[in-house]
Amino acid sequence: MAMAEKKNEYPPGVEADRRLLPFVTWEEYLDSLIDIADLRNLRSTAAARTVAALGYRANGDTLSEKEFYTRRAVINEIVYPTVKAYVLVSEGVVIDDPFSRELAIRERANRVGILQSIIFIRHFTKGGFEISGYIDYAHRLVSENWAQFFRSKKMLWPRDKDLGYYHWRHGTVRSNISRNYKIPNKTQGRIQRRPGYTHLDIPK
Repeated sequence: MAMAEKKNEYPPGVEADRRLLPFVTWEEYLDSLIDIADLRNLRSTAAARTVAALGYRANGDTLSEKEFYTRRAVINEIVYPTVKAYVLVSEGVVIDDPFSRELAIRERANRVGILQSIIFIRHFTKGGFEISGYIDYAHRLVSENWAQFFRSKKMLWPRDKDLGYYHWRHGTVRSNISRNYKIPNKTQGRIQRRPGYTHLDIPK
């Protein structure tokens, strides 16, 4: 098991999605890509939007409707986070496991956004098949009850909705965006270490 972490600075890919904030709907996003000549020649906003949606009016990739709303929701939560009260579920718990102890030390910093930790974890099934993944610790803290992990009532496993997920037997390899990270396609499902990260190898 290992962990990489850095202070709260967002990757360039996430920062680039700030451009989506002015647009409330996918149609408004498409309108921003429309060329005036298209409106003049096609004489139809709907037709001009179709041209834009097909990717003919963007320097990069044009987002599909689903991609637009997904990525806009993520960047909106980053820039205008929902303020929620939190409880340090590791507080007062006697933790013997070195890995869980390191996570407990970092719980508050990840909850308030001072620190971002990425956990790499790998397990093997009884049949010897690997299940591994990269976990956005801050994201999982707000989407799951960690008391059971800190109290050793449940083992931490990667999920197919985490940043990176690999299941050897099922042949499943997935990469996802989270509240804090977006994985570039070139990583092919793996999170690349960036300058400024502290890498910790934590014994079992």
